[in-house]
Amino acid sequence: MRLFWKDQLPFIFAYLLQLALNTLVYWLDGYRHAAISIYAALLSTCILAVFLLIRYWTNRSFYRRLEEIPDSLRAFADVKPGSPLADSLQRLLKAQYRLYLQEIGEQQSKIDGHRQFMNQWVHQMKTPLSVIHLMVQHEDDPRSVAIGDELERLRKGLEMVLYAARLDTFEHDFVVESLDLENLVRSVTSSQKRLFIRRKVYPVIEIPEGLAIATDEKWLSFVLTQLITNAVKYTVKERANLRFRGFTRGRETVLEIEDEGVGIPASDLPRVFDAYFTGDNGRSFQESTGMGLYLAKEICAKLGHRIELDSQEGGGATARIVFQPGR
Repeated sequence: MRLFWKDQLPFIFAYLLQLALNTLVYWLDGYRHAAISIYAALLSTCILAVFLLIRYWTNRSFYRRLEEIPDSLRAFADVKPGSPLADSLQRLLKAQYRLYLQEIGEQQSKIDGHRQFMNQWVHQMKTPLSVIHLMVQHEDDPRSVAIGDELERLRKGLEMVLYAARLDTFEHDFVVESLDLENLVRSVTSSQKRLFIRRKVYPVIEIPEGLAIATDEKWLSFVLTQLITNAVKYTVKERANLRFRGFTRGRETVLEIEDEGVGIPASDLPRVFDAYFTGDNGRSFQESTGMGLYLAKEICAKLGHRIELDSQEGGGATARIVFQPGR
């Protein structure tokens, strides 16, 4: 209603100005019958009021829709036919909506093609990496060891690209099952033994037997790998420990990963889960990409878990995955 009156206000002002000018012309011409002039003005005003009432009634759904905040892109389809202006605007909106859907479809097709290409490329790159790994895995000379370390970095980088590409289609590629937390952690740490040996960091697992969680093994293993890689990467002292603690807190199951690394500055803590954020440590350690913790948080959110991070600069960091009950 308010929008209708705002829209008609210039028309009403123009009408009143025209009425005043006509009255002035009659008065200057010598026609001085005030009662007849007032009667004519009232009659004309009544016609105007009826016209505005009919116009509002005809276009009420149109004005109401303009005043409301739409909750979907198809909301304009509920507007009933009204004046030629409203009908024209309706056709324009529908035409723009069709063009919008067409452009969105084209962009989505490009994104799907790009994602498919990335998946295929990652799988193709894994083959030569596996072949090179087989060629050097039984060699103990420094050159072969260095090649093996670089292959491991390449493999983790490819995995990060693959999981980042699959994140948008997460719901099509996960299976929730009951897993033993201790066995899962031991499996992941065993797959990272080369990293532990190279950096002289020792995993210490303090998880009671029979502590079960409901999650997807593949996705959570990737999250644990990212947390382990970060923890070991920022641990500079030799013979440091990386502790894995599992316990229940109320109805929740918690997995803590505590390192003895350089810690995270307090100013960086609020942003460590942002994509591509590396912070002060990232400028000191050149291997940082700023994507590991971001992907870990996104995957945990999709799995229904919660990830937390506590740290003090120079005092190590503690990553915590909280498994909600019934998940």
